[in-house]
Amino acid sequence: MKIIRRSTHFLFALSLIFACKNTQKDQTPNSGSEVKAVSTERTPTAPILVDPPQDIKAPEGMVWIPGGTFEQGAVSHDEMAMGHENPAIPVTVNGFFMDVHEVTNADFKKFIDETGYVTVAEREIDWEEMKKQLPAGTAKPHDSIMQPGSLVFKKTKNPVPNLYDFSQWWEWKIGANWKQPHGPGSDLSGKENNPVVHISYDDAMAYCQWAGRRLPTEAEWERAARGNQRNKTFSWGDDHSTLAKMANTWNGNFPVNNTKADGFELRADVGSYPPNDYGLYDMAGNVWEWTNDWYNTDYYKQTKQGGNVLINPTGAEVPYNERDPYARERVIKGGSFLCSASYCASYRISARMATSLDSAQEHLGFRTVVTPEMFGNTRE
Repeated sequence: MKIIRRSTHFLFALSLIFACKNTQKDQTPNSGSEVKAVSTERTPTAPILVDPPQDIKAPEGMVWIPGGTFEQGAVSHDEMAMGHENPAIPVTVNGFFMDVHEVTNADFKKFIDETGYVTVAEREIDWEEMKKQLPAGTAKPHDSIMQPGSLVFKKTKNPVPNLYDFSQWWEWKIGANWKQPHGPGSDLSGKENNPVVHISYDDAMAYCQWAGRRLPTEAEWERAARGNQRNKTFSWGDDHSTLAKMANTWNGNFPVNNTKADGFELRADVGSYPPNDYGLYDMAGNVWEWTNDWYNTDYYKQTKQGGNVLINPTGAEVPYNERDPYARERVIKGGSFLCSASYCASYRISARMATSLDSAQEHLGFRTVVTPEMFGNTRE
C-alpha cells in the first residue's frame, strides 16, 4: 500500500492532509542534480555491540538487537522491489534496544494524560504556514474544510482499474485523530492494544522526548526486521504463501474486498502474529512505522557509488522525492494492513515509503529505540 503523495489533481485533499503547523519547506523544489543523498558516516563511539552491556537491564517491553554488518536494501531475487530500494548497501550498526511492538493506544494515552500534548491532527490549521509547503499560487480551500482532521481509509464499491489514483480509497475526515480513529463517534473501546495511528512525525518525536527514547534510523529498523534472515525477502523467510499467518495485510481484491484470511480487516492488536528472530512483532504489516531518516529517492544509488560500508548511517543528508520535489519527507517502514500483493507488497523487509513530517493517517504509527548511551534518561 503506497503512502499518499501530493499531486495536482488531489491538491484539494492534499492541502488538508499535509497541513503545515510545525515545519516549513523551501519555496522552490529541489532538483535531482542538486541533491547529495548520502549521509556523513558516523564512527562508533564504542565497539560494535553484539551483546548488551552486562550492567544494563532491558527496559520493559524492549528487546536487544545485536550490532553487526548486513546488506540493507532489496535482495536480488525480490521481484517486487522498487527502484528506491536498490542497490543493496553494506551497513554496520551498533546494538540497541527496540520496542517489541508498536506504541499502542494505551501507551500513547499515558503520554497524553501526563503532558496534555495535542497531536497535529487535532490542531487548528494555519493556512499562512501551510501554503509555504505548496506551489506558489495554490488556492486556499474553503473554510468549512480547513478544520482539524486526518485521512481515513474507505473501501470502494467497485474494482479500481488505476491503483495509482489513491484518492479513490482515502477520505479526509474532519475530527479523525488518534483517539477517534474513524472520525467523530468512534473511540478506542476495545482497541487499547491496537497500535496508535494518526500520528505525525512531530507527534512521534514528542512521545520519544517524553519517554527518553528516539525513533530508529532506517538502517536500525531494517537490521531489526531482518533478524537472522540473511538474503530473505520477508522477516520470516521467502515463503509468500504463509503471509496470512505471519502478518496483517490486505487479503483479496484491493481496495474492494478483504477476505480477512489473516483474521483482520483493519488494525490488529499488537502481538497477534508470530515474532521474528529477535522477538519483534509486526515488523511486517499492521501499520507503517516512522524512522528518523530523510527520504531521498537516490539514497541507495548514491550510497553504493561511495563503495564504503556505512557505520551507523543516519540516512540522506537532504530530502528529495523525484515525484514530489517540493516535499520534505521521512522514511517509513514495514507496510500496513492495507498492503496488497497486487499493489506494492510493502510488507517486505526492504520496502520503504516517504511521508511528510506533519502527515497523519489511519495506517501510520511508530515504535522507539534506546541505545546504551541513552540510559539514565529513559522512563521505566
